[in-house]
Amino acid sequence: MELGPPGGAGPAEPGPRLRGLRGDDRAASAAWLSEASAGRRAPSVAAVLPAGGSGERMGVPTPKQFCPVLERPLISYTLQALERVCWIKDIVVAVTGENMEVMKGIVQRYQHKRISLVEAGVTRHRSIFNGLKALAEDQPNSKLCRPEVVIIHDAVRPFVEEDVLLKVAIAAKEHGAAGAIRPLVSTVISPSADGCLDHSLERTSHRASEMPQAFLFDVIYEAYQQCSDYDLEFGTECLQLALKYCHTKAKLVEGSPDLWKVTYKRDLYAAESIIKERISQQICILMDAKEDEEHVGRCLEEMLKKELNHVKVTSGALCHAGRDLQQIILEQCYNFVCVNVMTSDFEETRKLLNALEESNLSILYPVVVISVHFLDYKLVPFGQKMEHLMQIKEFAKEVKKRNILLCGLLIYYPQLWRQDMRTLEVRVYVRPHTTQPAYCC
Repeated sequence: MELGPPGGAGPAEPGPRLRGLRGDDRAASAAWLSEASAGRRAPSVAAVLPAGGSGERMGVPTPKQFCPVLERPLISYTLQALERVCWIKDIVVAVTGENMEVMKGIVQRYQHKRISLVEAGVTRHRSIFNGLKALAEDQPNSKLCRPEVVIIHDAVRPFVEEDVLLKVAIAAKEHGAAGAIRPLVSTVISPSADGCLDHSLERTSHRASEMPQAFLFDVIYEAYQQCSDYDLEFGTECLQLALKYCHTKAKLVEGSPDLWKVTYKRDLYAAESIIKERISQQICILMDAKEDEEHVGRCLEEMLKKELNHVKVTSGALCHAGRDLQQIILEQCYNFVCVNVMTSDFEETRKLLNALEESNLSILYPVVVISVHFLDYKLVPFGQKMEHLMQIKEFAKEVKKRNILLCGLLIYYPQLWRQDMRTLEVRVYVRPHTTQPAYCC
């Protein structure tokens, strides 16, 4: 069952295609993608995502892969991490029959691409086997093709990066199987039958097996076909199946700390914190003033760059917002300060909101927009201006439905800035991704 548009309009994919790759990894990825141009067929790669778990250890009624993080299901973040890797052609998700409609809704709402759904088995290994069967069988109405390499990943490990996926895929192409590993955090012990310590393992000599893992498709598919019912029922390690049934020794690849698995309820809060941190690393200031125009808005821009030294502050012009926004979106910016310079109304803010809605940027993550207005108290009565600007509450309610969080900032200042720009000091404390629209003075 194929879902998701094969192309066309969709949410902007945050970050460049090779986001997170270091020099050697970037070169390896480029070589991987350009094999066909050198007269060699580029290896086809697919991914299988078992998502049939009940999440018993989470202690909540909703399976953990469907638990919301920033109002978006956890599995959607994992799908996004895989689908932005352009050399992964197909992503097969194994989900239980009772959650099939829920999964279809997630794929459609968040416009995920290259997704196919199959019914999960009663255990993790049986779910993976069902995913492999979908890739192996040439069904008349199926768009899936048998890949050369298949990546197996967990639905609840949303922070996997392309460099790790690339390393295990390349290692699997060479060795037949590969998997990410991490150092053990705690010492592993073996208890005796009476509940006493039997022996412990030397922590430095062992590693924790993580995901993703990758295999030559023929190797892992044959392993599952030969697999005993006991292994299908109680086994958890795919690399062990390849070794046991196909005598294929997996290449072990050092993984990053981001490969951890969301298991307990507290992990959801940790995941939310990481996502908030990642989408709060950049603020873009947009205004309609000319580059060389002296305006109090320029003071705000310089102040933000000075005060928020832990955040990347960029600027752009709304007169060509389309061009600037496309670049900003590629740079993963979800926080905007819109300075209303040329008019006393919300014209610039409206332009920005329209551009953001057309880009679909807010489908995947909440977008924060701060609409800034300046008031010279000698020219306009404060109460009159505030009454007019409180219209922002209605705007905020409307755009909140589209995951855009709008709030306002009114800077009340004298005309002294024309005499000495250095005398103006405005302190703004930005709290990204708040949910209450408000005006601050």
